[in-house]
Formats: sequence, C-alpha cells, structure tokens
Amino acid sequence: MPTAQQIIEDIKKGKYYPVYFLYGEEPYYIDMISDFIEQNVLAESEKAFNLQIFYGKDTDPVTIIETARRFPMMASHQVIIVKEAQEMIKPKEFSEQQYAPRNGTKSKSSKTKKPPLVEYIDQPSPSTILVINYKYRKPDRRTKFYQTLSKSEHCLVFESKKLYDNQIPEWIINYASRKGLTIDYNTAMLLSEHIGNNLSNIVNELDKLVVSLPEKERRITPEYIEKYIGFSKDYNNIELQKAIIDKNILKANRIIFYFCKSNKEHPFILTISYLYYFFSKLLIYINLRKEPRAKIASALKIPEYFLKDYERAAHQFTFHQITGIVTLLREMDARAKGMGNTTATECDLLKELIFKILH
Repeated sequence: MPTAQQIIEDIKKGKYYPVYFLYGEEPYYIDMISDFIEQNVLAESEKAFNLQIFYGKDTDPVTIIETARRFPMMASHQVIIVKEAQEMIKPKEFSEQQYAPRNGTKSKSSKTKKPPLVEYIDQPSPSTILVINYKYRKPDRRTKFYQTLSKSEHCLVFESKKLYDNQIPEWIINYASRKGLTIDYNTAMLLSEHIGNNLSNIVNELDKLVVSLPEKERRITPEYIEKYIGFSKDYNNIELQKAIIDKNILKANRIIFYFCKSNKEHPFILTISYLYYFFSKLLIYINLRKEPRAKIASALKIPEYFLKDYERAAHQFTFHQITGIVTLLREMDARAKGMGNTTATECDLLKELIFKILH
C-alpha cells in the first residue's frame, strides 16, 4: 500500500484513480489526501461546476453514483468528495432498504441487482474522481463492497493507521524536518506527552511554532514550547519519571504539587499510563539487559538513546520492587475509576502513589 505522500506525488504528476477509498482510525492522512485532491486537481475556474462535496449523513449512495455518472463541464475531470462516509456506509452494508433511493421507490428486480456503489466501482466513470472518506474505523472486509474495492484496478484503497504512542516523537521529528526545523527526541517527547497522539493537533501546534519562532531560529527547544504552546518544560510526566528514576524525592514532590494545582492539564490517569508504560518495559529490559543494546532497544520499541533511562532505573530498583510498582499502578488505576475508593481525590491518589514508589 502506498504512503499518503506517495499518493500525493502521483496526483501531482497527473496520475489519478477513478475511485479513492480512504479509511482508518487516524483522520490526519485521510484529510491530507482528500484536501490535496480538492485543492489541486481542478483549476479554480473549473471548481464551480466540477467539484461536488457530500456528507455521509446527508446523502445516499444512489445520489453519489448519479452525480458520478455525469460528464464534467469544460474540464477533463469532475471531483466528488464524500466526507464522513461512515455515516452513509453502515455496518450492515448493502441491504436493499439502505441503498434504495430516498424517495422510497424500488424496482421489482432490485433484489437481484448489485448495490449502487459496488456496481459503480466495477465500471467507474473515467472522467470522475470519486473520493470516499471513511474515518475512525475499518470497513467490514467480508462485504462485497470492500472485496470489489480491493480487487479493482480502478480503485486506490488507503488505510490511515493510528500511530502508537512510542512512534509519535519520531513522527514529530520528521514533520519538523520537512518544515526546515530541528527538534531533539526529548523535546519531541515533551510535545507528544502534552498534546497526545492526535496528529492533527500536533501539526496545528507545530505550525504555530513555525510562525512564532524568532527569525532565523530553526531549532525547537523546550523553552520555545513552554513560551508558545503554553505548558511547563519542568513540570510534566517526563520530568516526574526522571525524578522517580533518580529517587529525587524533593523534585518529585514539587512536580506532583504542580500537578495537583493544574489537574485538568495533568490528569491522574495520564500519569498512571505514562509510568505504567515505563515500568512494564523496565521488567522486559531487566530480562534482556545482557543482550546487545540494539536488540534490547528493538524489543522495547524505543530509540537506543533512551536505554540509559532503563539502565539507571535498573540500578535503582530491584526486580521485586518493579513488579510491586506495576501492581501498585494497576491498583491506583482501579481506584481512580472508583473501584474501592469513595473519598480519595486524584491529588490524594497521586501523592500516595509517588510516596509508595519512592519509599
């Protein structure tokens, strides 16, 4: 399957598919491809008559196909984009009722006909570019619709997969590089820890930085992130983890005090998840620490540079202590969700958690 960038490069060269089916849990790449087609395939003078945008909840397959069968007006192609197509293509695909025209009429032979989208995919109009955006989920691969899509030489099927949390920092580094900026792995982790794994949100914040950085400054630092995006470079889960590894009780307490004052920005559940990710991988590291560093980094799915954190932690905590911390984090997660806890606040739980880890 080609990447989003490869698809865009082909479109730039004038290589079009009659049908683009873009699906998956990560909307960023779906929007990236769809928006590029919308903005670049047709000249501005051609868009008035040859660009049609539909929304899944407001349309139906019959209307889409009838529009797709029309000829372009004073242009080589027409572009039809179906946004939020998951609202139109329901899990129980291609029932006769779902694909009947909206006026409710049905022919006597309708039960023997292929659903409209399947019929169109079999023989699409060569002068139409139909883009179907199917976000946040995967289609049922058992359906005739998907099977026809995946086998047709007229269709490009693209899955936009959600990135794992550990892939986000590297993605940020690559995106910044394409913008002519540099950012080190630690700073990228700081950014991802604050924003999360929503690529659209990350891009929005990075684009703000591009226009906000001082002239000729091409390096993104924690100081710039704190200044222009608005979260602390000193009080975050990354620094809390470092304080725990170093058993720096004073620093850890300063951070959790800050978290308690701004618990909406630093939810307890996120802190638990962050620490659980580290300590569960620390157990794996201990079992593999005699192996070559490259092999360990690969098993942990982290850059080799970050093995130093695991090496330091392995000297500070015994295997028995680490398993106890993992168990404690699970218990705190349950209590934060109301199991066996009726009075303790998130701040109380956070203080208790850090105290038990460090003592």
